[in-house]
Amino acid sequence: MGKAKVIIGLALVSLGLMAGWQVVSCEIANLAFQEDLQDLSAQGGARIGLLSASSEEDLRNTVIRKAGTHDIVLQPGQITVDKRGTPEYPFVYIAVDYKALVKLPGYSFELHFTPASKKM
Repeated sequence: MGKAKVIIGLALVSLGLMAGWQVVSCEIANLAFQEDLQDLSAQGGARIGLLSASSEEDLRNTVIRKAGTHDIVLQPGQITVDKRGTPEYPFVYIAVDYKALVKLPGYSFELHFTPASKKM
């Protein structure tokens, strides 16, 4: 009976570690993605005159590409882009609404994330 308790205990601990690892990796990817959104919304090149301001469609495509680098799959409808200001001084707010699936043996659940750039 002692070996069975050890085996069951190890199985539960490993299952907990597996679940924790997946949740933590989703959280870290979301934090890194949120930093990318803030960088994109800053429109640094447009502010100093090196680039023209990006269109909303360009920003959505860039957000989708950046999300892919973090293994986040997005559709254009999940991205909100609000552009204000002038072409010389653009203010951009970007928000995303997505879910990440955590798969465990015999059980799956979704984590809901809503990263956004800083409000204008």
